[in-house]
Parts: sequence; C-alpha cells; structure tokens
Amino acid sequence: MPDQITRRTVIATTTFVPLAALIASAQGPETALAQAQLKTLEAFIDRLVPKDELGPGAVECGAATYINRALAGALSAEKAAFLEGLEGVETLANSTHKAPFTGLAPEVRDELLTTMENGTAAGFPNARVFFNRVRRLTLEGMFSDPYYGGNKNFAGWDLIRYPGPRLAVAPEDQKMSAPPKPYRKSAYGAGERDAH
Repeated sequence: MPDQITRRTVIATTTFVPLAALIASAQGPETALAQAQLKTLEAFIDRLVPKDELGPGAVECGAATYINRALAGALSAEKAAFLEGLEGVETLANSTHKAPFTGLAPEVRDELLTTMENGTAAGFPNARVFFNRVRRLTLEGMFSDPYYGGNKNFAGWDLIRYPGPRLAVAPEDQKMSAPPKPYRKSAYGAGERDAH
C-alpha cells in the first residue's frame, strides 16, 4: 500500500530533523531590532544602570541582548509597541536637542529619561509606560538565567552575590559562615545558550 509507513520511510525522514536543528542553531537566535534600534536601546539602558565602581552596567550584563531576543520570541506581541517607543525616544532627542539619542551626552540623556519617567516628555504621550517597560526588561536581562541572552558571564548574579541555582546544598553551605561559592551554571545546562 502506498499510504503505509515503512521503517525505511521513518528512518529517512528522521534524518531531516537534526539537519534542520543544526541549520537553525548555526543561524543563531532570532532578534527583533535593527542595528540602529539596538544602539538606541543600549544608550537608554546604559543610563538606567550604568557601569560604575560597584560593577558592570546593563550593557555589560547583556540586557540589550536579552530584550532583543525576547522581542523576537516570547514578547513578539510587544514588538510593534516597543519599536514605536524607541522611535519616540529618537523623536524626543531630535526635537529637544537636534541630535539622535545616541549622540547626546550622558547627562542630557539622563534629563530626557527623567522627563519620560515623570510623564512630562513633550510630544511623547506614552513615554512613562515605555520607560517603565524598558526598566523592567533591563532588570530581567541583568539578573535572569544566562540562557535567555542576558546576565552575560554571570555578571548580574555576581553583582547581587547570587551563587546560582542549586539542586542540593551541602551542610557546610547551610551554615552561612562564608559566602557560597558561585555555581556558574545555567539552570538549563552548562551555561549560556550561545555566545553573545
């Protein structure tokens, strides 16, 4: 019968699944933002959590990578609104300072972000909502499991002294007489899904 599935058919078709998986993994994870949009996002989150003497900032922790991947995947329904928000940031910078947001000095970026946070950004009615969403996603990107693209090299976990997920804790670690040694492993395996 032509409709009958044979063992040969099953074996022949299963070889295509790993090949497709290899091709997909070679292409890397999907992203949502164009290069210029990513630069605007990085300039934004760099002012939310800048690098300082206490440790790395949001950019160094890979928060932009996390946001970019999330908007292409789990948060794809938010992509259009997010892109509109990034465009609003650029419009605000150009209308108030005649320069793109990425071209402004850090203190000027801070002033614009303050107007967004308190809802007084001229010509940007949803600025406060967008500001709060970016802040939330930035924190997720800094402190989430590295598998999702942020928390690069476990920098976020090191910053808050989180040792990492553990299935079991030894009795000497439960005494808390010394800080626990970092585990440096993703909950999903040996580490990050791929290089940043």
